[in-house]
Amino acid sequence: MKCMQIVKIMDLTVSRQPLVYGDRETPRPGAKEIQIRLSACGVCHTELDEIEGRTPPPHLPVIPGHQAVGRVSALGPGASKWQIGDRAGVAWIYSACGVCANCKAGLENLCAGFRATGRDADGGYAEYMTVPESYAYRIPECFSSAQAAPMLCAGAIGYRSLRLTGIRNGESLGLTGFGASAHLVLKLVRARYPESKVYVYARSEQEREFAVGLGAVWAGDTGETAPEQLQAIIDTTPVWKPILSALENLAPNGRLVINAIRKEDADKFDLAGLDYPKHLWMEKEIKSVANVTRKDVAGFLDLAAEAGIEPEYQEYDLKDANEALLDMKERRIRGAKVLRIAED
Repeated sequence: MKCMQIVKIMDLTVSRQPLVYGDRETPRPGAKEIQIRLSACGVCHTELDEIEGRTPPPHLPVIPGHQAVGRVSALGPGASKWQIGDRAGVAWIYSACGVCANCKAGLENLCAGFRATGRDADGGYAEYMTVPESYAYRIPECFSSAQAAPMLCAGAIGYRSLRLTGIRNGESLGLTGFGASAHLVLKLVRARYPESKVYVYARSEQEREFAVGLGAVWAGDTGETAPEQLQAIIDTTPVWKPILSALENLAPNGRLVINAIRKEDADKFDLAGLDYPKHLWMEKEIKSVANVTRKDVAGFLDLAAEAGIEPEYQEYDLKDANEALLDMKERRIRGAKVLRIAED
Protein backbone atom coordinates (compact mmCIF):
# COMPACT_ATOMS: atom_id res chain seq x y z
CA MET A 1 0.00 0.00 0.00
CA LYS A 2 1.02 3.63 -0.45
CA CYS A 3 1.68 5.69 2.67
CA MET A 4 3.53 8.66 4.17
CA GLN A 5 5.92 7.86 7.01
CA ILE A 6 7.90 9.61 9.73
CA VAL A 7 11.37 8.12 9.46
CA LYS A 8 13.29 10.46 11.80
CA ILE A 9 12.79 13.36 14.18
CA MET A 10 13.64 16.69 12.55
CA ASP A 11 13.13 20.44 12.67
CA LEU A 12 10.73 21.56 9.94
CA THR A 13 12.53 24.88 9.65
CA VAL A 14 15.47 22.85 8.28
CA SER A 15 13.75 20.10 6.29
CA ARG A 16 10.87 20.83 3.96
CA GLN A 17 10.09 17.15 3.34
CA PRO A 18 9.60 15.60 6.79
CA LEU A 19 7.50 12.66 5.60
CA VAL A 20 8.64 9.98 3.16
CA TYR A 21 6.20 8.70 0.53
CA GLY A 22 6.52 5.02 -0.31
CA ASP A 23 5.20 1.49 -0.02
CA ARG A 24 4.46 -0.64 3.02
CA GLU A 25 2.94 -4.06 3.30
CA THR A 26 -0.81 -3.77 3.78
CA PRO A 27 -1.56 -4.48 7.47
CA ARG A 28 -3.74 -7.44 8.36
CA PRO A 29 -6.19 -7.20 11.26
CA GLY A 30 -5.38 -9.12 14.40
CA ALA A 31 -7.78 -10.56 16.95
CA LYS A 32 -10.85 -8.34 17.38
CA GLU A 33 -9.43 -5.79 14.95
CA ILE A 34 -10.77 -4.42 11.69
CA GLN A 35 -8.95 -3.31 8.56
CA ILE A 36 -10.14 -0.07 6.96
CA ARG A 37 -9.58 0.99 3.36
CA LEU A 38 -9.15 4.72 3.86
CA SER A 39 -10.71 7.55 1.87
CA ALA A 40 -9.53 10.59 3.84
CA CYS A 41 -7.43 11.60 6.83
CA GLY A 42 -7.32 14.92 8.64
CA VAL A 43 -4.05 16.77 9.26
CA CYS A 44 -3.41 17.85 12.86
CA HIS A 45 -0.79 20.01 14.58
CA THR A 46 0.04 16.94 16.66
CA GLU A 47 1.77 15.52 13.59
CA LEU A 48 4.16 18.49 13.79
CA ASP A 49 4.71 17.72 17.47
CA GLU A 50 5.61 14.13 16.56
CA ILE A 51 7.93 15.04 13.71
CA GLU A 52 9.74 17.76 15.69
CA GLY A 53 10.11 15.59 18.79
CA ARG A 54 7.77 17.24 21.32
CA THR A 55 5.73 14.04 21.54
CA PRO A 56 7.97 11.59 19.66
CA PRO A 57 6.75 8.18 18.45
CA PRO A 58 8.21 5.31 20.51
CA HIS A 59 9.48 3.66 17.33
CA LEU A 60 10.27 4.67 13.76
CA PRO A 61 9.23 4.52 11.03
CA VAL A 62 5.59 5.18 11.83
CA ILE A 63 2.63 6.24 9.72
CA PRO A 64 1.06 9.36 11.30
CA GLY A 65 -2.55 10.51 11.15
CA HIS A 66 -5.41 10.11 13.62
CA GLN A 67 -8.49 11.50 11.84
CA ALA A 68 -9.03 8.63 9.41
CA VAL A 69 -12.21 7.66 7.57
CA GLY A 70 -12.95 4.81 5.18
CA ARG A 71 -14.76 1.51 4.84
CA VAL A 72 -14.20 -1.76 6.64
CA SER A 73 -12.31 -4.04 4.25
CA ALA A 74 -11.43 -7.05 6.45
CA LEU A 75 -12.27 -8.50 9.87
CA GLY A 76 -9.79 -10.05 12.25
CA PRO A 77 -10.48 -13.24 14.26
CA GLY A 78 -13.29 -12.65 16.73
CA ALA A 79 -14.30 -9.24 15.33
CA SER A 80 -18.10 -9.06 15.43
CA LYS A 81 -19.12 -5.41 15.72
CA TRP A 82 -18.61 -4.46 12.07
CA GLN A 83 -19.43 -5.77 8.61
CA ILE A 84 -17.42 -5.46 5.41
CA GLY A 85 -18.35 -2.20 3.70
CA ASP A 86 -19.37 -0.32 6.87
CA ARG A 87 -18.11 3.26 7.08
CA ALA A 88 -15.70 3.67 9.98
CA GLY A 89 -13.53 6.36 11.49
CA VAL A 90 -10.47 6.25 13.75
CA ALA A 91 -9.46 8.97 16.22
CA TRP A 92 -6.45 9.80 18.44
CA ILE A 93 -7.36 7.15 21.03
CA TYR A 94 -6.17 3.87 19.51
CA SER A 95 -6.63 1.86 22.72
CA ALA A 96 -6.55 2.01 26.52
CA CYS A 97 -6.20 -0.70 29.14
CA GLY A 98 -9.87 -0.72 30.12
CA VAL A 99 -9.24 -1.94 33.68
CA CYS A 100 -7.43 0.87 35.54
CA ALA A 101 -9.20 3.33 37.84
CA ASN A 102 -9.23 6.04 35.18
CA CYS A 103 -10.73 3.76 32.53
CA LYS A 104 -13.40 2.54 34.94
CA ALA A 105 -14.23 6.16 35.81
CA GLY A 106 -14.75 7.06 32.15
CA LEU A 107 -11.38 8.83 31.97
CA GLU A 108 -9.67 6.48 29.53
CA ASN A 109 -7.92 9.56 28.11
CA LEU A 110 -5.83 9.58 31.32
CA CYS A 111 -5.00 5.85 31.25
CA ALA A 112 -1.29 5.11 31.74
CA GLY A 113 -1.66 2.55 28.93
CA PHE A 114 -3.23 5.04 26.50
CA ARG A 115 -2.04 4.38 22.94
CA ALA A 116 -2.32 7.07 20.29
CA THR A 117 -3.17 6.47 16.64
CA GLY A 118 -0.40 7.59 14.32
CA ARG A 119 2.16 7.74 17.12
CA ASP A 120 2.06 4.51 19.14
CA ALA A 121 0.44 2.61 16.26
CA ASP A 122 0.37 3.24 12.51
CA GLY A 123 -2.26 5.74 11.50
CA GLY A 124 -4.20 7.17 8.60
CA TYR A 125 -1.68 8.69 6.17
CA ALA A 126 -2.03 5.46 4.19
CA GLU A 127 -4.34 3.48 1.96
CA TYR A 128 -5.14 0.97 4.72
CA MET A 129 -4.92 0.74 8.51
CA THR A 130 -6.06 -1.56 11.29
CA VAL A 131 -7.60 -0.71 14.65
CA PRO A 132 -9.27 -2.55 17.56
CA GLU A 133 -12.92 -2.82 16.59
CA SER A 134 -14.11 -1.12 19.80
CA TYR A 135 -12.04 1.98 18.98
CA ALA A 136 -13.62 2.70 15.61
CA TYR A 137 -16.64 4.97 15.09
CA ARG A 138 -19.66 4.83 12.84
CA ILE A 139 -19.73 7.81 10.51
CA PRO A 140 -23.12 9.51 10.01
CA GLU A 141 -24.22 9.22 6.40
CA CYS A 142 -24.83 12.96 6.16
CA PHE A 143 -21.04 13.54 6.09
CA SER A 144 -18.57 12.77 3.34
CA SER A 145 -15.28 11.23 4.41
CA ALA A 146 -13.50 14.57 4.01
CA GLN A 147 -16.11 16.31 6.16
CA ALA A 148 -16.04 13.63 8.84
CA ALA A 149 -12.25 13.41 9.16
CA PRO A 150 -11.66 16.69 11.09
CA MET A 151 -14.50 15.86 13.46
CA LEU A 152 -12.61 12.85 14.80
CA CYS A 153 -9.97 15.02 16.49
CA ALA A 154 -10.45 18.75 15.90
CA GLY A 155 -14.16 18.38 16.60
CA ALA A 156 -13.92 15.86 19.43
CA ILE A 157 -11.13 17.65 21.32
CA GLY A 158 -12.95 20.96 20.80
CA TYR A 159 -16.10 19.39 22.21
CA ARG A 160 -14.20 18.12 25.25
CA SER A 161 -12.54 21.52 25.70
CA LEU A 162 -15.89 23.31 25.57
CA ARG A 163 -17.36 20.98 28.17
CA LEU A 164 -14.36 21.57 30.43
CA THR A 165 -14.94 25.33 30.34
CA GLY A 166 -18.25 24.79 32.12
CA ILE A 167 -19.89 27.72 30.33
CA ARG A 168 -23.63 28.13 30.28
CA ASN A 169 -25.83 29.65 27.64
CA GLY A 170 -25.35 33.42 27.66
CA GLU A 171 -21.81 33.38 29.07
CA SER A 172 -19.00 34.69 26.90
CA LEU A 173 -16.26 32.50 25.42
CA GLY A 174 -12.88 33.40 23.98
CA LEU A 175 -10.94 31.33 21.43
CA THR A 176 -7.20 31.89 21.13
CA GLY A 177 -6.01 30.69 17.72
CA PHE A 178 -8.49 29.91 14.98
CA GLY A 179 -7.64 26.68 13.21
CA ALA A 180 -9.39 23.36 12.76
CA SER A 181 -10.57 22.87 16.35
CA ALA A 182 -11.50 26.47 17.18
CA HIS A 183 -13.65 26.98 14.10
CA LEU A 184 -15.67 23.87 14.98
CA VAL A 185 -16.02 25.07 18.59
CA LEU A 186 -17.44 28.35 17.27
CA LYS A 187 -20.00 26.46 15.21
CA LEU A 188 -20.80 24.25 18.20
CA VAL A 189 -21.35 27.25 20.48
CA ARG A 190 -23.68 28.86 17.98
CA ALA A 191 -25.70 25.63 17.84
CA ARG A 192 -25.80 24.81 21.58
CA TYR A 193 -25.41 28.18 23.31
CA PRO A 194 -27.15 30.67 20.99
CA GLU A 195 -27.09 33.49 23.58
CA SER A 196 -23.34 33.23 24.18
CA LYS A 197 -20.92 35.59 22.46
CA VAL A 198 -17.65 34.29 21.02
CA TYR A 199 -14.52 36.43 20.87
CA VAL A 200 -11.52 35.29 18.82
CA TYR A 201 -7.82 36.11 19.19
CA ALA A 202 -5.64 35.26 16.19
CA ARG A 203 -2.37 36.57 14.77
CA SER A 204 -3.52 36.31 11.17
CA GLU A 205 -5.86 38.92 9.71
CA GLN A 206 -7.28 36.21 7.42
CA GLU A 207 -8.11 34.03 10.43
CA ARG A 208 -9.79 36.98 12.16
CA GLU A 209 -11.91 37.72 9.10
CA PHE A 210 -12.79 34.03 8.83
CA ALA A 211 -13.90 33.98 12.49
CA VAL A 212 -16.17 37.00 12.10
CA GLY A 213 -17.63 35.44 8.97
CA LEU A 214 -18.57 32.36 11.00
CA GLY A 215 -20.26 34.38 13.71
CA ALA A 216 -17.65 35.69 16.17
CA VAL A 217 -18.78 39.04 17.59
CA TRP A 218 -15.19 40.34 17.74
CA ALA A 219 -11.77 39.24 16.53
CA GLY A 220 -8.43 40.77 17.48
CA ASP A 221 -4.74 39.99 17.71
CA THR A 222 -3.58 37.77 20.57
CA GLY A 223 -2.25 40.76 22.51
CA GLU A 224 -5.42 42.85 22.28
CA THR A 225 -8.09 43.31 24.94
CA ALA A 226 -11.59 42.08 24.22
CA PRO A 227 -14.54 44.50 24.68
CA GLU A 228 -15.60 42.56 27.79
CA GLN A 229 -14.07 40.14 30.25
CA LEU A 230 -14.75 36.53 29.36
CA GLN A 231 -16.11 33.71 31.47
CA ALA A 232 -13.96 31.15 29.66
CA ILE A 233 -11.22 31.00 27.05
CA ILE A 234 -10.00 28.00 25.06
CA ASP A 235 -6.40 28.26 23.90
CA THR A 236 -5.64 26.16 20.80
CA THR A 237 -2.24 27.62 19.95
CA PRO A 238 1.08 25.74 20.03
CA VAL A 239 2.91 28.61 21.76
CA TRP A 240 3.12 30.21 25.22
CA LYS A 241 2.69 33.90 24.49
CA PRO A 242 -1.14 33.92 24.25
CA ILE A 243 -1.49 32.40 27.74
CA LEU A 244 -0.82 35.64 29.62
CA SER A 245 -3.14 37.62 27.36
CA ALA A 246 -5.87 35.04 27.87
CA LEU A 247 -5.52 35.15 31.66
CA GLU A 248 -5.67 38.94 31.59
CA ASN A 249 -8.93 38.80 29.64
CA LEU A 250 -10.62 36.32 32.00
CA ALA A 251 -13.40 37.50 34.27
CA PRO A 252 -13.23 36.68 38.01
CA ASN A 253 -13.89 32.96 38.49
CA GLY A 254 -13.12 32.45 34.80
CA ARG A 255 -11.41 29.38 33.39
CA LEU A 256 -8.70 29.04 30.76
CA VAL A 257 -8.70 25.63 29.03
CA ILE A 258 -5.49 24.81 27.17
CA ASN A 259 -6.19 22.54 24.21
CA ALA A 260 -2.69 21.53 23.14
CA ILE A 261 -0.81 18.27 23.50
CA ARG A 262 2.48 20.18 23.73
CA LYS A 263 3.71 23.78 23.67
CA GLU A 264 6.72 24.86 21.63
CA ASP A 265 9.70 26.20 23.59
CA ALA A 266 10.55 29.23 21.45
CA ASP A 267 8.63 31.79 23.50
CA LYS A 268 8.29 30.08 26.88
CA PHE A 269 10.22 32.84 28.62
CA ASP A 270 7.30 35.17 27.94
CA LEU A 271 5.77 33.52 31.02
CA ALA A 272 8.33 35.42 33.10
CA GLY A 273 5.82 38.26 32.88
CA LEU A 274 3.26 36.33 34.93
CA ASP A 275 1.82 38.69 37.53
CA TYR A 276 -0.30 37.02 40.20
CA PRO A 277 -2.78 39.86 40.89
CA LYS A 278 -3.17 40.65 37.20
CA HIS A 279 -3.34 37.15 35.75
CA LEU A 280 -4.41 34.64 38.40
CA TRP A 281 -6.08 36.32 41.36
CA MET A 282 -9.87 36.43 41.74
CA GLU A 283 -10.13 32.62 41.57
CA LYS A 284 -9.19 32.25 37.93
CA GLU A 285 -8.46 28.69 36.81
CA ILE A 286 -6.21 26.97 34.27
CA LYS A 287 -7.11 23.49 33.04
CA SER A 288 -5.40 21.38 30.40
CA VAL A 289 -7.03 18.96 27.98
CA ALA A 290 -5.42 15.53 27.73
CA ASN A 291 -6.40 13.39 24.77
CA VAL A 292 -10.01 12.33 24.16
CA THR A 293 -12.29 9.50 25.20
CA ARG A 294 -14.38 7.39 22.87
CA LYS A 295 -17.43 9.09 24.35
CA ASP A 296 -16.11 12.47 23.21
CA VAL A 297 -15.67 11.27 19.63
CA ALA A 298 -19.00 9.47 19.33
CA GLY A 299 -20.81 12.29 21.12
CA PHE A 300 -19.48 15.00 18.84
CA LEU A 301 -20.26 13.01 15.67
CA ASP A 302 -23.87 12.60 16.79
CA LEU A 303 -24.18 16.22 17.88
CA ALA A 304 -22.67 17.53 14.64
CA ALA A 305 -25.03 15.40 12.57
CA GLU A 306 -28.04 16.60 14.58
CA ALA A 307 -27.04 20.27 14.47
CA GLY A 308 -25.82 20.27 10.86
CA ILE A 309 -22.28 21.27 11.83
CA GLU A 310 -19.82 20.87 8.96
CA PRO A 311 -16.14 21.81 8.92
CA GLU A 312 -14.50 24.23 6.54
CA TYR A 313 -11.52 22.43 5.04
CA GLN A 314 -8.78 22.40 2.43
CA GLU A 315 -8.03 19.17 0.60
CA TYR A 316 -4.62 17.75 -0.40
CA ASP A 317 -3.57 14.50 -2.09
CA LEU A 318 -1.91 11.95 0.19
CA LYS A 319 1.45 12.46 -1.52
CA ASP A 320 1.18 16.19 -0.74
CA ALA A 321 1.02 15.67 3.04
CA ASN A 322 4.30 17.54 3.49
CA GLU A 323 2.79 20.60 1.83
CA ALA A 324 -0.22 20.42 4.16
CA LEU A 325 2.03 20.19 7.24
CA LEU A 326 4.19 23.13 6.15
CA ASP A 327 1.10 25.22 5.41
CA MET A 328 -0.05 24.46 8.95
CA LYS A 329 3.30 25.30 10.53
CA GLU A 330 3.47 28.57 8.62
CA ARG A 331 -0.10 29.45 9.64
CA ARG A 332 -1.67 29.19 6.20
CA ILE A 333 -4.88 27.96 7.77
CA ARG A 334 -8.54 28.28 6.95
CA GLY A 335 -10.46 25.70 8.94
CA ALA A 336 -9.13 22.15 8.71
CA LYS A 337 -6.78 20.33 6.34
CA VAL A 338 -7.65 16.92 4.92
CA LEU A 339 -5.68 14.39 2.86
CA ARG A 340 -7.63 12.76 0.05
CA ILE A 341 -6.60 9.10 -0.23
CA ALA A 342 -9.38 7.54 -2.32
CA GLU A 343 -12.92 8.32 -3.42
CA ASP A 344 -15.76 7.61 -1.00
